[in-house]
Amino acid sequence: MLMADLFDRFAKKAPVAVMTRASLEYALDHASVDALFSKHAGRQYERKLLFSTMVDLTALVVCGAHPSVHAAYRAMREQVPVSLTAVYDKLGGVEMQTTEALVAHSAARLRPVVEGLGTSEQWLAGYRIRVLDGNHLAATERRLQVLWACAAGPLPGQSLVVLEPEAGLVVQMVGCEDGHAQERSLLEPVIAGAEPGDVYIADRNFCTLGFLFGLANRPAHFIIRQHANLPVESCGTQHRRGRTDTGAVFEQSITLRKDGAELRARRIVIRLDTPTRDGDTEMAILTELPASIDAATIADLYRRRWTIETLFARVERNLQSEIAALGYPKAALFGFGVSLVAANVFAVVRAAMDAAKRADQRVADMPLSDFAIVNAARSAHDGIDIVLDDEVWAPFQTMAPRSLAKRLLAWAAHSDWQRFRKAVRGPKKPTAKRTRFKHKSHVSTARLLAE
Repeated sequence: MLMADLFDRFAKKAPVAVMTRASLEYALDHASVDALFSKHAGRQYERKLLFSTMVDLTALVVCGAHPSVHAAYRAMREQVPVSLTAVYDKLGGVEMQTTEALVAHSAARLRPVVEGLGTSEQWLAGYRIRVLDGNHLAATERRLQVLWACAAGPLPGQSLVVLEPEAGLVVQMVGCEDGHAQERSLLEPVIAGAEPGDVYIADRNFCTLGFLFGLANRPAHFIIRQHANLPVESCGTQHRRGRTDTGAVFEQSITLRKDGAELRARRIVIRLDTPTRDGDTEMAILTELPASIDAATIADLYRRRWTIETLFARVERNLQSEIAALGYPKAALFGFGVSLVAANVFAVVRAAMDAAKRADQRVADMPLSDFAIVNAARSAHDGIDIVLDDEVWAPFQTMAPRSLAKRLLAWAAHSDWQRFRKAVRGPKKPTAKRTRFKHKSHVSTARLLAE
């Protein structure tokens, strides 16, 4: 009874922290995570240290509850029955297919919860949108002996990430330990994961015949900016199709050929009112979606591709997505994979808060701060961990998704909305030229104010 009262008090006073912990428990329930490891692991095995424990430990670092793997290990010492060296060895050996499966597992678990919240926005009726982009991990610390003499920054790897923007969930990660590998070389698993009715939106770096034909054969669809080197067999006449916010829109039919196969597609050309930062005055987008979907809609869908850039920025800004101390590529990519899982959990919490906010007319249009939400979850973590036993969270691991969605909505209604208001600043003023004291190293602020 006392534990239930404490839980209710936390749910009212720190709803974001409770929502985050409950969603994490659901997304990463130990039984299914350990079963996932048994299914996908090749050379690795479990004896004393379970894979679910490794995920929990890394999640504490990624979410900012602890600054390093060492600190998280010390905090979880009772639950981790092996030495710190064994933990690092285990991290350095997590196989790529296991990390990739973990990310996909979290999305599959959380999608019904998002649907239960009723916040999903349909981008294109009858289709499921997938946004594709690459992410290179930043250089790590030089802790490995092979890196001691390296002046250049050591890159631990890279990945392709597929976002389902309608639900806000990362549904696929394709990892690569070679930080210098061409992103196009990683496209085969993306093609293999495509399903009928999927629409992949991507930048021109992914515009290859192999990728376009591969998607069309699934059969899935694409909206991809044309690369200058893409061989086009023939082009039809351009026809004007109106305007978008960025310029005039034209359309023409094109034919592509690969290994004797033929693919007919549409080429949407936007003649930009303002050149891009690269100086481009025209942008060509390829798609084989039916003509019933007009060119302006195609152009607008491509422009919304920046949703995934926003995801990367949010992960980098609010989570420790790239743990600099993890020099081994497998460990670094595992840490990034866990950060994508945390981003999926954050998407669910954010969706619950948006749904609860819309129900309150006083704050329905208030913009929310991602940083404030993440910080609220992080700041209450230690208190919740000390006061509430693990047994309190166990029921959330097997809870029905609709039931969890209802719980999240009820907790989100207790939010102090002013605490999460996004600060919106006005336009920046141009920086004045610094002409005073050019030949001095320092100047006294107090003396300047006294003048």
